[in-house]
Amino acid sequence: MSAPVATCCAVVALVGAPNAGKSTLLNRAVGTKVSIVTHKVQTTRTRVRGIALRDGTQLIFMDTPGIFAPKDRLQRAMVAAAWAGVQDADLVVYLFDAQRRHPDEAAEAIVKGLTEKARRRVLVLNKIDAVPREQLLGLAEEMNRLGGFERTFMISALGGDGVEDLLDYLSEQAPEGPWLFPEDQVSDLPMRLLAAEVTREKLFLNLHQELPYSLTVETEAWEEFKDGSVKIDQTVYLQREAQKRIAIGAGGRTIRKVREQAQAELQALFGRPVHLYLFVKVRERWIDDPARYREWGLDWQA
Repeated sequence: MSAPVATCCAVVALVGAPNAGKSTLLNRAVGTKVSIVTHKVQTTRTRVRGIALRDGTQLIFMDTPGIFAPKDRLQRAMVAAAWAGVQDADLVVYLFDAQRRHPDEAAEAIVKGLTEKARRRVLVLNKIDAVPREQLLGLAEEMNRLGGFERTFMISALGGDGVEDLLDYLSEQAPEGPWLFPEDQVSDLPMRLLAAEVTREKLFLNLHQELPYSLTVETEAWEEFKDGSVKIDQTVYLQREAQKRIAIGAGGRTIRKVREQAQAELQALFGRPVHLYLFVKVRERWIDDPARYREWGLDWQA
């Protein structure tokens, strides 16, 4: 009788400034969408786990909120969640947007925090397709002078260049141990919350300026039907009546476009017909509601 094949498992935290490409890398590593992606900063509000299998190794990626100087309760909770992810991880991948060319004070602060809190850390220069190679080499040297990284990788999370080398390295470093999730699971995000996140992404993409940061989306009802379809009722909460009018749009055009885009993506994600219904309401102080923070896995008192 042959001996059982040894399994390996590692928790990998993806950290960095807002818009560094963490969610894009997570989705590529997992092979499907588990974290929303927009061109706006501070899109990710909580720690999202995506699970990838490579041979006998399970890599559990944590997409953490971007690290920045917080200005309100929600931002403080987001940054606290990111640093908690660093301390929970076996390996930390620090993504730096190579288009920035040089580390600024914010990057220096993040590297200092990683030096103090991370057990092991890897530097990843992202978006390399937009930067000449000689500048990438100089940037890598600058970043490594700030803090001692085990390895440096240069990738394009969007295009895929260099990602396989990074995943191979992370797999090789994973300690032997049992898998923490079933083989066919790609995320620990509940479907109701994932559905709300997809709608929030479409709102971010269709609304401008600061309005997206003033809203949240909740899945209020989820009804399964015998034909395999699902009816999802969601409420978009905003802080002021004027914001509600903008989100709905003239003749309801904006919210209708958001609903159509979100419904199409949810049908593709779930592989089944989805009937999505959106309602827009004003809840002035949703940002100070402890229940919202519990749902996102954030510390309201951070």
